[in-house]
Amino acid sequence: MPKRQRVMTMSVEQPMWRALTGYRVLTMLYAVGLFATGSDQFPRPGVAIAYYCVLSTWTLATLPKVANAASCTRRFLAADLTLALTGILLTPVADAPARIADGGPTLPSIWTAGSVLAFAVKGGWRWAAVASTAVAAANLVERGAPTRDTVHNVILVWVASIAIGYVVEVARASERTLARALEIEAATRERERLARDIHDSVLQVLAMVQRRGAVIGGEAAELGRLAGDQEVALRTLVSGGLVPVPRASEDTDGGPDGGMSAGAVVRAADEDTDGDADGPVDLRALLVPYAGARVSLAEPGAPVLLRPAAAREVAAAVGAALDNVRRHAGEGARAWILVEDEAESVIVTVRDDGPGIPRGRLAQAEGEGRLGVALSIRGRLRDIGGTAELISVPGQGTEVELNVPRDAGAADTTGTGTTNDTGHTRGAKGAPRTRGKAENR
Repeated sequence: MPKRQRVMTMSVEQPMWRALTGYRVLTMLYAVGLFATGSDQFPRPGVAIAYYCVLSTWTLATLPKVANAASCTRRFLAADLTLALTGILLTPVADAPARIADGGPTLPSIWTAGSVLAFAVKGGWRWAAVASTAVAAANLVERGAPTRDTVHNVILVWVASIAIGYVVEVARASERTLARALEIEAATRERERLARDIHDSVLQVLAMVQRRGAVIGGEAAELGRLAGDQEVALRTLVSGGLVPVPRASEDTDGGPDGGMSAGAVVRAADEDTDGDADGPVDLRALLVPYAGARVSLAEPGAPVLLRPAAAREVAAAVGAALDNVRRHAGEGARAWILVEDEAESVIVTVRDDGPGIPRGRLAQAEGEGRLGVALSIRGRLRDIGGTAELISVPGQGTEVELNVPRDAGAADTTGTGTTNDTGHTRGAKGAPRTRGKAENR
């Protein structure tokens, strides 16, 4: 993506590599010049000259290696640090003991810090800590005893390299976050553009077909109804993002709004999750088929992940609740599905504007052997360790609240439905609120 490429080009890491390249050249010249000004004090200058020849050749030949993180390999870092440590340990061989005791510089001098900084920029503060510790050990061996100047220099290199390594890690994390934010922004802008185009063309045509079909009647009315369903589904897709829809079987029967039924959704979910039984499933994808002209779906913008078994059971319970709306509240009843993704659980609420359930009707149905609510809804939630709650007031509709723990479906669990006597519930935006005594599902 072009924006992401520009972010990587403006990376704060790249200037660090360029600065490191210049630092290595300048400190190499400094070490050679420092030796040239005091070479007459070296009892064995030949050793120092040979080392500086190797150091100069290595520094200039490996400039491309410190151009970026990709070319700075571990093998190069190991060889570079070895050259620095060798120069430190060769200092007692080339220099006079008196100069060393007086705090004279090592053969590589401050060039050694460039090798440690390469570790910091490449691998972060942990790599820098390892390299600076090796340099500290070599300096202590070269001095023979820990003097104040030696300890000061060692601590300075250690703290500086670890700090730079930590800054590099933070910068990389910030760059990844920024790149991801730019990708999301670009995707959002593209979706908004598509939404405008769709709204100006497809959605308006579907809305017109729905209105004209209702006026004409007959087969045109059915065509208008289908157009209305597709308008709602397309509007949901545009506003909520690209959510994968499960595949329907050939024997799919109509749901409460002409969409997929509970059985069809479960069968489609089984097909989609058989290949990845342990991977999480986005619950939104299983609930999208229920949305239609008379069923509104309100969902979070981010995926609502559950284990496959739990997601299938929740989707089936929602389908059963919508089936009850269609059968008992009438074909013209509206329903709302609200999905709430909380820290410890997922809550799915199904609400309708039907006549409600008379008090005692569920108990009577169970006594007559009609266990649709008890088994299709409460039983499904109990099997995955969740709870199901039904709240209804005659004349004010019915609400079903499904509460699923985040780790539901991990193992066979036993739960029970709960009864809420307060009648105070959450609801989807635009849905009628119900208050009254709760009937346990």
